[in-house]
Amino acid sequence: MPKIKIPIASPIIGDEEIEEVVKVLKSGFIAQGPKVAEFEEKFAKFVSAKYAIATSSGTAALHVALLACGIGEGDEVITTPFSFAATGNSILFTGAKPVFVDIDPHTFNIDPEKIEEVITDKTKAIMPVQLYGQSAEMDKISQIAKKHNLYVIEDAAQAHGSIYKDEKVGSMGDMACFSFYPTKNMTTSEGGMITTNDKELTEKAKMLRAHGESKRYEHSLLGYNFRMTDISAAIGIAQLEKLDKFNEQRIANAEYLTKKLEDIKGLTTPKVLDDVKHVYHQYTIKIETGNRDDWVEFLNENGIGTGIHYPIPIYKQELYIELGYDDELPETEKAADSVISLPVHPNLSEKDLDTIIKVLKEASAKFC
Repeated sequence: MPKIKIPIASPIIGDEEIEEVVKVLKSGFIAQGPKVAEFEEKFAKFVSAKYAIATSSGTAALHVALLACGIGEGDEVITTPFSFAATGNSILFTGAKPVFVDIDPHTFNIDPEKIEEVITDKTKAIMPVQLYGQSAEMDKISQIAKKHNLYVIEDAAQAHGSIYKDEKVGSMGDMACFSFYPTKNMTTSEGGMITTNDKELTEKAKMLRAHGESKRYEHSLLGYNFRMTDISAAIGIAQLEKLDKFNEQRIANAEYLTKKLEDIKGLTTPKVLDDVKHVYHQYTIKIETGNRDDWVEFLNENGIGTGIHYPIPIYKQELYIELGYDDELPETEKAADSVISLPVHPNLSEKDLDTIIKVLKEASAKFC
């Protein structure tokens, strides 16, 4: 295996996070408690939402949000197949059916022009994914949802701090769900967050994450143990204070890469929509010439870490084939065969960025 010198991801944990965790450990209150409540309040304010509900993971956040909106057996939820499997799986958890819509080939997000084609009397929600850190076209999606009386649940797992037409991701749908996995723009080690402006949905989500309790030992509905710990929340509070700085460095790194790569033969750099702040959880190029896997191998051999997000559309995963899915969505399948994510994280030096550019130029000369 080649030695990767420039990794695709590099979580940044400083003394502040360590100190906050030590304080929690010394306090003796390490389960869900005051630190979780503080983190919820601060995160809600960050995304300009009224309420936030912390969970044990981003997947748990999606599951709880769907259930809070009443999604269940026999319902359909429209979403994108070009995402991590948790997007579709969270819908399956509720007994509902994911209905997949093809993507915009430039942004890789769900194509809003194709959504109405698949709406039926069973459709209850639209779940756009704010992929790679760039918001989907939420104004168009919201208009469709309003017209058909559907919920909008943002899968914002990769888009902490992203902005769409002056509105923060996490404040535009009925509910939004974030992940704090270590590779995300900020982390709590593991964890998730739901944001919403709806008090009733907030109360239901809080019950669902904690065994369905309305009061201590009083269980009003079937709930789960999806609580965040104060240990994770302490990390999250410290990370949230750094998030804007992390994002600005990601954006600067992305702009540097794009400026140097946009004229290189054989690849296409990321497209950013007008009036959008893309926070670059991933910097994802599309290989237009040659075999994508040859480019990946060449990058790895030269010490550059890469990711493929995502090599298999959700509907082509074995689980979904066994469930009877036989979709053929051309733009999704083209993207799955051609995308490569490059390092863009805040730990990169200018020398690292120049090395990535140099190796890609060499790859272009080799494969084009």
